[in-house]
Amino acid sequence: MSVYVGNLSYDATDEDIKEVFKEYGSVKRVQVPSDRETGRPRGFAFVEMETEDEETAAIEALDGAEWMGRTLKVNKARPRESRGSSGGGGRKGGGDKSSREY
Repeated sequence: MSVYVGNLSYDATDEDIKEVFKEYGSVKRVQVPSDRETGRPRGFAFVEMETEDEETAAIEALDGAEWMGRTLKVNKARPRESRGSSGGGGRKGGGDKSSREY
């Protein structure tokens, strides 16, 4: 499991984030996703820690904390949702229209 860290400063590096989280335990990995087109950080990260207790301590201490001029949003990371295939055409939805509520 890992911790989601949102509302990060775009200037925050992997090492900056690791320094903050290591106060609460052993940091196994920090991942800062970047935009495919610009290469810039996307403003959030995932942090993997050694134990669930360390993750919990970090979440409790850092959620809502101000860091680098931003108020952090820190919580348990949820599994990535499957986006499915986008077959083009821009059509959203689908399914049986008779079961929809309007």
